[in-house]
Amino acid sequence: MNTNKSKPSVGKENSTKPHANQRGAARLAAVQALYQMDIGGTELQSILEQFDQRRAGGEVEGEEYLPADVDFLRQIVSGVLKNQLIIDPLLNQKLSDEWHLTKIDSTLRAILRAGAFELLYKRDIPAKVVINEYLDVAQAFFEGEVPAMVNAVLDKISKELPKD
Repeated sequence: MNTNKSKPSVGKENSTKPHANQRGAARLAAVQALYQMDIGGTELQSILEQFDQRRAGGEVEGEEYLPADVDFLRQIVSGVLKNQLIIDPLLNQKLSDEWHLTKIDSTLRAILRAGAFELLYKRDIPAKVVINEYLDVAQAFFEGEVPAMVNAVLDKISKELPKD
């Protein structure tokens, strides 16, 4: 069963679930950047330059997208890469055997890594906000059980975070 959708609606100005802020657009861009790095082996600096030039808002394939908070995008992508040796084992603990991190779709892997990074290292953002934002991203790319799994994994991580 192919659960990928053809086009994301997250971050579109006229979508049914628009992100009203630049951070939401940055999260979508971060997932796209992490995906591109995972699939194409593209270097971080090259990816960030591409997003600075043409993917941080504006029109893409006839759709109008909100501008992304480029600094926040950089923080997410750089943070995932810097902390991947902590993030990946944690995600594997929270995933069931059928959803092992190395076996799942690259887009899904990028969503989980970015969400886990924010939950662990961007503690100034409420966990509910982070989970909802990445659930929206997951729903933009996937149907069926995948968005629910993203919600469950990120929720499990958030429940283990120390209370401030």
